[in-house]
Amino acid sequence: MESQDKYFIVTRAKTRKGFSRGCIGRIEAETQTGEIFGLVYGSGAAKSGGLLKREETYPLTRHQAQLLLFVSPASRRLEILCNPTLFRAICELAQEDLVVVRYKKGCQPCLVRNLMQIGRKDGSDDLSMLGFELQPMNPDKKLSSKKPAPLPVFSAADIIQVSSGYQSSARLPLRDNHTIDTTRKTISRINSMPSTRSNNRPLGKRISEQSQTPSINALPNPQLEVGSMVEVASDRNVILYGVIRWIGVLPGKKGDWAGIELDNEVGTCTDGTFLGQRYFTCKGNRAVFVPLEMCMPDGRFLSPSPTTETVKPPLPPTVTPGEEGEEEEDAPPLTESQVLTVLEGKMKGIQGHFNSCYLDATLFCLFSSSMTLDRLCRSSAEGEGSICRQMRRDIVNRLRRHGFVPAENVMNFRKKLGCNTFVTEEKDPEEFISILLQRVLQMEPLLKIRSNGDSGTSQNAYTYQIILEKNEVGPCPSVQQLLETSFVSCDLKFEEVPSCLMVQMPRFGKNFKMFPCIIPSTELDITDLLYQSSRECFICGRLAQHECGQCFRDRKLQPGRIKQYCSTCNTQVHSHPSRQGHTPRNMTLPAEFSTDGPAPRTQMQLFAVLCIHTSHYVSFVKYGPGPRSWMFFDSMADRCGDDHTGYNIPEVRACPEVGDFLSQSEEELAHIDLSQVSGLVRRLLCDSFICLYQSSR
Repeated sequence: MESQDKYFIVTRAKTRKGFSRGCIGRIEAETQTGEIFGLVYGSGAAKSGGLLKREETYPLTRHQAQLLLFVSPASRRLEILCNPTLFRAICELAQEDLVVVRYKKGCQPCLVRNLMQIGRKDGSDDLSMLGFELQPMNPDKKLSSKKPAPLPVFSAADIIQVSSGYQSSARLPLRDNHTIDTTRKTISRINSMPSTRSNNRPLGKRISEQSQTPSINALPNPQLEVGSMVEVASDRNVILYGVIRWIGVLPGKKGDWAGIELDNEVGTCTDGTFLGQRYFTCKGNRAVFVPLEMCMPDGRFLSPSPTTETVKPPLPPTVTPGEEGEEEEDAPPLTESQVLTVLEGKMKGIQGHFNSCYLDATLFCLFSSSMTLDRLCRSSAEGEGSICRQMRRDIVNRLRRHGFVPAENVMNFRKKLGCNTFVTEEKDPEEFISILLQRVLQMEPLLKIRSNGDSGTSQNAYTYQIILEKNEVGPCPSVQQLLETSFVSCDLKFEEVPSCLMVQMPRFGKNFKMFPCIIPSTELDITDLLYQSSRECFICGRLAQHECGQCFRDRKLQPGRIKQYCSTCNTQVHSHPSRQGHTPRNMTLPAEFSTDGPAPRTQMQLFAVLCIHTSHYVSFVKYGPGPRSWMFFDSMADRCGDDHTGYNIPEVRACPEVGDFLSQSEEELAHIDLSQVSGLVRRLLCDSFICLYQSSR
């Protein structure tokens, strides 16, 4: 019998060159740090897969690896491992055992006829795929006397039920040919497969010694055992995913408990110990011990049963109305300590419906945790029966008080926006923002921008679109770099500090992105972008009186930084032969300014990011002053029922990892390796569409 540890399936690795979740491999060597070097199998052929952590794999025998290799796509292999009892039974199938398979959009009972080898082995390291030749059973149809047609070959993933040792009342003839050309791959019968009519093997025994499953502890629940991938709900109803590493009885606890190694770190977890006693070993903050009955098979890899009847989806949860007049009274944004209690979870946030994600995500950004627009609304917009009052009552107040806004409320609001296309079509968020601020909230434009210096004209706007050439900044710029470069290129200045600044990233349409990723600056320094502001000399730090846009790109003067100089430094800098053609401009200083001490800086704080990916909008919102206080919102995260009778399930999730990433220094963020970033952080960097900032004044 060969070692079961020689072959493995990758269960939790990030997609990387060579290895990905669900692929089959073979161990070639192991490093001193516990990493394994192995081969990875495609359609049987072996190639180098590189290094992989052992805890990211699950051991297999050769026979198991061959059966799983025939399963496609790779994600279906992990579904089989979620039911180890069924997989063990599949590995031990014998001739004339009865199985039930998925067949032609239904279920079909079949008899096992042969174990089939698919593909040719071109090298000694190659691994043949194995499938089952099955005879469909149809008791209402007599067997034909003609030569039977080739029997279909099924993979292990097609089998949904096993009944070992079933005795067929109708003996189906075995065929003599050894090669079948029913597919494009070579398929060969393995002659050593046991038969129930053989005197050498008892009925229902496993196919061969190779099919023996790994030695794992049996559980009271036949669906779960050590090595099973499971999910368990935390005290806050957050679903945690992991692999069972230990089963047994804990001191002072009743019943069977499971020790689970989680996919991600959780601050209150251990490295495999419980009350100082070690039960298994894993990375720190990844081991949790729970009653076995709380464990469920990992739902991410389970497919719905084909025999499950269609059930009419339940109605969305209703929001219990408060006291009379409560919804009319404006509710303040939730505090940092309230957000996760009120907002986090499924069926939370704003429920999406019929192309509304652009509107849902925008409203969540603007009103869930920020008061910026609350202060700016005109009192005239709050009149009785106004659309502004309706939005306040039915959307903003409900979101802040109850944490959930039903789709019906949003649809009623959409119908009053003055255009039928807001009800039926997907819109761009910037178009909705203009309608919202101008018509609904009756606000003055948020931005007053001057062009061409003193002789220029002033323009008003609600949002600002970044405009620049791609080669003016690096491949992964920050919002600070993009805004400064755009203002210098277009010769623009803010006439006053905006209370709210919504910066639209340089991407056009749903698919075109100028940059593969953009880093949202948590603080946006606009001091050098203000028309009348006292600023320090770039060289000596004294009060600046001149500004030169042409020095902005000078590689000898820290390119990418706006340059302003005092009179002395301005003369010295532009005496250089390469800068004698520059045309510095005199700065307009405020009426009252002080020459004592450093000039004050004007900064704005990031409070939300609106993202888009393949026409779907989501949002990231900073809900408190803490650096890790970030949450993610998707109005259509899931769906219950079909397109006609079902409804969307919105979800709000805490994502402190976003705060951890953005808290890095500028130098660290400037050298980010995008291939090493995953999850929500990657989504934030790659899909950002509008970054929203508020004044700290």
